[in-house]
Amino acid sequence: MPHNILVTGGCGYIGSHTVLQLLLGGFRATVVDNLDNSSEIAIQRVKELAGEHGPNLDFHKMDLRDRAALEELFASTKFDAVIHFAGLKAVGESVQKPLLYYDNNLNGTITLLEVMASHGCKKLVFSSSATVYGWPKEVPCTEEFPLCATNPYGRTKLFIEDICRDIYRSDSEWKIILLRYFNPVGAHPSGYIGEDPRGIPNNLMPYVQQVAVGRRPTLTVFGNDYATVDGTGVRDYIHVIDLSDGHIAALNKLDESGIGCEVYNLGTGKGTSVLEMVTAFEKASGKEIPLVMAARRPGDAEIVYASTEKAERELNWKAKYGIEEMCRDQWNWASQNPYGYGSPETSD
Repeated sequence: MPHNILVTGGCGYIGSHTVLQLLLGGFRATVVDNLDNSSEIAIQRVKELAGEHGPNLDFHKMDLRDRAALEELFASTKFDAVIHFAGLKAVGESVQKPLLYYDNNLNGTITLLEVMASHGCKKLVFSSSATVYGWPKEVPCTEEFPLCATNPYGRTKLFIEDICRDIYRSDSEWKIILLRYFNPVGAHPSGYIGEDPRGIPNNLMPYVQQVAVGRRPTLTVFGNDYATVDGTGVRDYIHVIDLSDGHIAALNKLDESGIGCEVYNLGTGKGTSVLEMVTAFEKASGKEIPLVMAARRPGDAEIVYASTEKAERELNWKAKYGIEEMCRDQWNWASQNPYGYGSPETSD
C-alpha cells in the first residue's frame, strides 16, 4: 500500500510541485487548500502531469480553521503523514495585517495539530523558512543559529516551530521535521505549473518574470550599496523541484526510528546576487529587464545563504540544479503562461 499523505496548501507554488513529486514517487496525496492565494487549476495540471498516477490525488477545498471539516476528512481517510504548507506568506502584508497572519497561520496550524493527534497521525513535515534566522551575523546559516524573526510572517513560522518542539517534548510519539527554505524559484520543466502570485509579487523572480512578459515596465532593485560582489543583496536561490524532492527525503526520514523534532535547511549553500540572477534570467529568456535602482528596504539582510551539510548528511538530499536551470524553467513557465493560471482580465 502506498503511503497516504495529507498536503495542506497543496495548490500553492511549492505545494503543487511537491504533490507532483509525491505522485510520481508512488505516494497517494490528499490536498486541502482554501484557495485564498492559489488556484485549483494548479492541481488539475498536476493530475495531468502525473499521468497514470493522477488518480492517486484527491482535492478538498477547505480552510484549516474549519475544525468540523478537518475532523470529517480525518475520520474518513487514514493519513500516514502530513506535509503542512498552508499559510499566508507576504512579509509586507503581514506587517500591515498582523492579526490576519496570526489567525490564519497559527490558528490553522493549531487546529491541524489537534485533529492529527486525536486521529493518531503524528508524523509531520512543516514548511518553515529562513526568515527565522532574522539578519544573520555570519553566513552560511546553520540550523543551530540563534532564531529571531523580524516581521509577523516570520514570527508565525518561528512560533509554529516552537509549538512543534513543545508538542514533541510533551509526547514522544510525534515525529516532526521542520524544513527551513531559502529562496524557491523556477518551475516544473514542462512549463505547465509554476509560481503565480496574486497582486504585486513580493519576491524577485516572479517580478522579473512579469517584466519579461510585459506585465510590468521595470524591476526595482532595493539597495545597490551593499558590501557584495555588485552592491546588491545576496540570497540562496533553490529550484522548486529540488525543494520538492527535499520533502520526499524528509518523509522517508520520518519512517526511521529515533526521529524527534528535527530541523533542516533546504538551500543550495551558494549565494547569488540580485544582479547575477537578473543577468542569468536575461540570458535564459533573451529579454532585457530594465532596472530602477532604489534605496535599501528596511529589514533586508545583506547576505543570506544556507549551510546544507545537515540535510545532505541526514536526509541524503542535495540540490541538483543551478541558477541557469532555475531561470530556464522559470522562463519556460512564464512564456507559456504570461498571466499564470489566470488571464489578462483576472490579473492585476
